[in-house]
Amino acid sequence: MLAPMKGTAAAALSELEREIDAPGDGLDRLRLMPTPFVPEVRLHLAEDAIVWWARMEAAVGHALPPPYWASAWAGGQALARHLLDHPELAAGRRVLDLAAGSGLVAIAAALAGAARVVANDIDPYAVAAVTINARANRVDVDASGDDLLDDVDTESDLVVAGDAFYSRAMTARVLPFLQRAAAAGADVLVGDPGRGHLPADGLTVLADYPVPTTEPSVDSSLRHVQVLRPA
Repeated sequence: MLAPMKGTAAAALSELEREIDAPGDGLDRLRLMPTPFVPEVRLHLAEDAIVWWARMEAAVGHALPPPYWASAWAGGQALARHLLDHPELAAGRRVLDLAAGSGLVAIAAALAGAARVVANDIDPYAVAAVTINARANRVDVDASGDDLLDDVDTESDLVVAGDAFYSRAMTARVLPFLQRAAAAGADVLVGDPGRGHLPADGLTVLADYPVPTTEPSVDSSLRHVQVLRPA
């Protein structure tokens, strides 16, 4: 069952639900649409995340976190595709989706038959987006807004991270967490579009995908993405 949300995540959920129900179809609106590379999963995405972000900040009168959850990032699309094409990776297992954003990978894990799925992101709007997207796909995903990266025990059989290495600072926190999870016996899968922050060694490539992307401010409509596992 979806856990009830409190505080800022509950407020963000109310805002997103109002956004979804609001009339209009301009660039600053959220739309429920099939994910380009994973059409089995529908997500509430922004037609233009930057325009949506600007309007929401103007509406609330203060800065908001970048709406990473409002785009289907290539690393997450590749990882979700891989889980749906290889459901044995998630079936019957406890899955943690780290830096979950829209919840795409978590939803794919649930569709692949995971016993329990936790989607974790510190952005309350992402926690809210996971909730509405899981609802739209009729799967159970527990959305968590806690910062887990200093934890030792993930209590997970499979840890997935799609496009979580978008900066050196983020990589410096995420990679040790994943290494600890692997050392504790969890299977770890990463979807990375080659942003250049992952080390060249210590990872085994499982698959390569050319992924269409809806992310803002990119030069190409396709990204080359690898699905990797710590060696």
